[in-house]
Amino acid sequence: MLEVGNKAPEFCLPNQDEVEICLRDLEGKWVVLYFYPKDNTPGCTTEACDFTEALPSFEGLNAVVLGISPDSPKKHRNFIEKKDLQITLLADEEKEVLQKYGVWQLKKMYGREYMGVVRSTFLISPEGKIEAIWEKVRVKGHVQEVKETLEKLKG
Repeated sequence: MLEVGNKAPEFCLPNQDEVEICLRDLEGKWVVLYFYPKDNTPGCTTEACDFTEALPSFEGLNAVVLGISPDSPKKHRNFIEKKDLQITLLADEEKEVLQKYGVWQLKKMYGREYMGVVRSTFLISPEGKIEAIWEKVRVKGHVQEVKETLEKLKG
């Protein structure tokens, strides 16, 4: 499992427009990297809408917000258009980045076990180090908490 202080694992993934986004291209900016299970589901929609609403604040703090799920770029595009999202969503259909960040885990629901995304957020510094980690995120109030943490770290 990754820890605060670790170098953030490198990745390159396609966004909703099939444009490849790489972590190394974002050097010099703070990166809010959030992992979520599935587009167009209640919790994921709330989280994406909350991040979209807070985007101007994050941009004012020199931060980029990236959401990652196993959904395809086409599903991401549909989600963005349907909910009028302003954030960038990355498609990890092979689940390689999900595994690198340790968020692809065995989950249980209604007595059934399956592999899935554990909702998590990583705050990455402009130098590429992990500065904060939220695991098993509860959506309500989460975006505000991430923003406050970033403001404290920027001091």
